[in-house]
Amino acid sequence: MTFTVAIVGRPNVGKSTLFNRLAGRKLALVDDTPGVTRDRRLHPAKLYDLKFDVIDTAGLEEGQAETLQGRMRAQTLRAIEDADVTLFVIDAKSGTTPADEVFAGILRKSGKPVVLVANKAEAKDAEGGVLDAYALGLGEPCGISAEHGLGLADLRDGLVEAIGEERAFAHHLEEEIETAPDGLVGDDIDDADVDDEDIPAYDATKPLRIAIVGRPNAGKSTLINRLVGEDRLLTGPEAGITRDSISVDWEWRGRQIKLFDTAGLRRKSRVQEKLEKLSVGDALRAIRFAEVVVILLDSQIPFEKQDLQIADLIIREGRAPVIAFNKWDMIENRQETLADLREKTERLLPQVRGLRAVPVSAQTGKGLDKLLEEIVSTHEVWNRRISTGRLNRWLDAAVQQHPPPAVAGRRIKIKYITQIKMRPPAFVLSCSRPDAIPASYLRYLTNTLRQDFDLPGVPIRMLTRAGDNPFAGRARKRR
Repeated sequence: MTFTVAIVGRPNVGKSTLFNRLAGRKLALVDDTPGVTRDRRLHPAKLYDLKFDVIDTAGLEEGQAETLQGRMRAQTLRAIEDADVTLFVIDAKSGTTPADEVFAGILRKSGKPVVLVANKAEAKDAEGGVLDAYALGLGEPCGISAEHGLGLADLRDGLVEAIGEERAFAHHLEEEIETAPDGLVGDDIDDADVDDEDIPAYDATKPLRIAIVGRPNAGKSTLINRLVGEDRLLTGPEAGITRDSISVDWEWRGRQIKLFDTAGLRRKSRVQEKLEKLSVGDALRAIRFAEVVVILLDSQIPFEKQDLQIADLIIREGRAPVIAFNKWDMIENRQETLADLREKTERLLPQVRGLRAVPVSAQTGKGLDKLLEEIVSTHEVWNRRISTGRLNRWLDAAVQQHPPPAVAGRRIKIKYITQIKMRPPAFVLSCSRPDAIPASYLRYLTNTLRQDFDLPGVPIRMLTRAGDNPFAGRARKRR
């Protein structure tokens, strides 16, 4: 059984830098601006021979409970409650401050083991700040540099002393069963010549990765909080609260699910600040890592230009999209509005016909079970595999019904089709003149394939290539 470590401290002392160092990856956004981190982020960590879970938290700020600062403080206090040991980080360059003294008192009252960490100790004038830290009454400070990786051996010893050797090394007695993922999403199908009976059935027990995306203030964090049944993420009326892409592990009907909350995506022309650019980049990485992406729209002002651009981005990335119309509890004429929204979905996003769209209310929880059912259905279609034999019987019928047009007086001969990949479904069409096939004919084949094999609401890749020419490379005989 592993233990959990929470990293706390006032803003801009290097908590997220230390989190990234312990996690071994640049997961949390790091910037010189105070207050970058707002939500709790949990990730497995390793420090020499110690293995544990580490929580990054917002800076301990003072403020009324209803303010953003007050809600951030509540999230940090919740992390302290959930953790087995707390790393209290101070800035060794600036020394202790009145805010440090206030929060040292909070940690003493919590009753949890505390390791005092004096960060930025590599600076020339940091020695005085390390000595000042003794006055906080939390024991001997560990002088480290999270940015440069200095002093981590002392931090390791401090953790072992705080948590106890038996708990610190409990993981050595357990068999490690975690395995690395088999590969990147979409790179899991190589054999094109598979019979129907050899195609594995969809496994509804495998873990599922879902990202929630949308414009600022669409209700993404509120939706995740409602799904997991706790105030796991910071929410409020202010737009742009979420900055990091935060993952939350959850279970639904016995299936493990990893939910990704992302920063609101605004139009590119409006993204000016460096911090917001970092947040957008983090959201795009979450989209690429996810399998299903829920596009959360405000049902009162749906299908803004930015909503359509977000949907197009997800489709081009090959993720499985599902639309959720949020704030449905504020709609009056629901039947009429839903019919209008679904008509707009089909008309404005024709590249994925049959895109699933569900009305929900993150505030009341209405429609969330239906949303998850549609997510699983879309994920199943996204993973669908069709045998080469069935595809070619279908191709013969489709070409007979609508032959490819002649281009420049020359007819195009289509030879065969095969599926080369899933996640999303991708097909290769072998023909005599691949560069000459009109885009309209490829759309005809794609739409017919989607309809005949029941592939609604997911991107379909239709690629072309020239067939093998047995005479290629031979010199022309002279008469």
